[in-house]
Amino acid sequence: MHLIDWAIIVLYFVLSIGIGIYYSKRAGKNISEFFLSGRNLPWWLAGTSMVATTFAADTPLAVTELVAKNGIAGNWLWWNFLFGSMLTVFFFARLWRRAGILTDVEFVELRYSGKPASFLRGFKALYLGLFINTVIIGWVNVAMISILTGFFGVPEEMVRYYVFGAMLIVAIYSALSGLWGVAVTDAVQFVIAMSGTIILAVVVVNLPQINGIAGLKERLPEWVFKFTPVIGAEKEIAYGGVLALTIPSFIAYIFIQWWASWYPGAEPGGGGYVAQRMMSAKDEKHSLLATLWFTVAHYCIRPWPWIIVGLATIVLYPELGIDDKKLGYIYAMRDFLPTGLKGLLVAAFFAAYMSTIATHLNWGTSYVINDFYKRFIKRDASEKHYVFISRIATLLVMIASVLITLIIKTISGAWQFIIEASAGLGLVLILRWYWWRINAWSEIVAMIAPFFGYAYIKLYTKISFPETLFYIVAFTTLSWLVATFITKPVDKEHLINFYRCVHPGGIGWKKISQLVPEVKSDPGFIYLFIDWISGVVLVYMMLFGIGKIVLGEYLGGVIYILIGLSAGLVIYFDLSRRGWEKAIE
Repeated sequence: MHLIDWAIIVLYFVLSIGIGIYYSKRAGKNISEFFLSGRNLPWWLAGTSMVATTFAADTPLAVTELVAKNGIAGNWLWWNFLFGSMLTVFFFARLWRRAGILTDVEFVELRYSGKPASFLRGFKALYLGLFINTVIIGWVNVAMISILTGFFGVPEEMVRYYVFGAMLIVAIYSALSGLWGVAVTDAVQFVIAMSGTIILAVVVVNLPQINGIAGLKERLPEWVFKFTPVIGAEKEIAYGGVLALTIPSFIAYIFIQWWASWYPGAEPGGGGYVAQRMMSAKDEKHSLLATLWFTVAHYCIRPWPWIIVGLATIVLYPELGIDDKKLGYIYAMRDFLPTGLKGLLVAAFFAAYMSTIATHLNWGTSYVINDFYKRFIKRDASEKHYVFISRIATLLVMIASVLITLIIKTISGAWQFIIEASAGLGLVLILRWYWWRINAWSEIVAMIAPFFGYAYIKLYTKISFPETLFYIVAFTTLSWLVATFITKPVDKEHLINFYRCVHPGGIGWKKISQLVPEVKSDPGFIYLFIDWISGVVLVYMMLFGIGKIVLGEYLGGVIYILIGLSAGLVIYFDLSRRGWEKAIE
């Protein structure tokens, strides 16, 4: 690192703080401005903010590891989440914006009634806002510490000061500017992060050791470049070959995981910071478009620079062991970037890191303030008071996250635990919008039951992930269905008010919709289903098309892209035929 590299990094930090100061006055008006940008974000900014948030500092490393182990097809371990993401676009984005709430946890008392609803809202506010949120931030911090340790080659204890210093800057501009500042810095950070990763891919693939895409293909086995896994293998291949899935594993990944399990950023039915961005959009049209742009950018645009570098690291660092493959990305930055670009890439990693941290600080604080402090502690204070407390709480969440970071030693297997320990909850999160009989007890039991199922399988069986999902999902689903039918339904008047507010439509609300015939329901599920399937085709075809072109297979790439654009036209003409306003109101 030279002086110009450090200058670029310092300039980036100054820019981030400047944006926070610029939006501080606007964020101080009320907590709607602080947590939802006054519900006035344009679709492109809200969507880009979602993409930036899910672009954590360790994401390129994770993709590098997947590619080194199982080739390009290894990415199906996260590409399968597209089905749920696109479901959110057409079935839920407009409903979240229409609900008129501040957080997705507040939805609990909008949808359910009575003491169980109050308990669930308060519990989720603290459980998600403090526990889960600070643990996630801790994981991100541990990953960033590992990245900088590998890059600079200095002791971890010293690197922690850099990471915690960056986190303090994030907390300051988040506390000052609220979601407006977070969203704008997210957009800037996304541009910096993507520019840096694209530059690295171009530099690395043109090294003499690689000699372009053609040279890369000559140096690596053919299976590395396969886009899809092998289905129907007798045994899963974990390392050293194209990803091969048994039939049960394929069914678990493609047909169960995406709707059954809760996972940050990929919650069934939307939720978390994704719901926050949908609720902050200007209107329902902007909410739908923001989520669609996020889904397209998340799956089609971001991965390919990482994948190319991941492929190159197999050639450049063949000596790396199975557990160190992800470090190839950092070593490529360190060893091959010239002065100036090296500083830009480090700034890009800080940008990816800070966009994730900023969102989690603002999002987690929104739960603590809106759904616990304002709801249960101090209900009638002024808006300025709540903004002041929100800013204090943002700094306190940061401090808690630092303490969690010092405890966490590894992030290995964390994603798998979250998926298994929430298996079955996702169905309730989806059906609560479209079936009147779901109540607060349904959701409470669906949150608890997976832990019992998970514990039993780990202690008394030899079933491994992802086959565990079959059993945990079945147990959780049976548990919450029993709880639903042995407890009282939500009060009829409360359900009527919810339907008037959100009017989701569908056969699941027929009993309630008959009581309010004047409320116009949403379009039939057949239209939403067509748009959903078309959206899935659009994204996968664009993903494969861009990949083919990047790898020099132009004809195949163009064919994929044309198929994807055709699917996009189906969506456009369907929404236009019914009128955008009618389609999403």
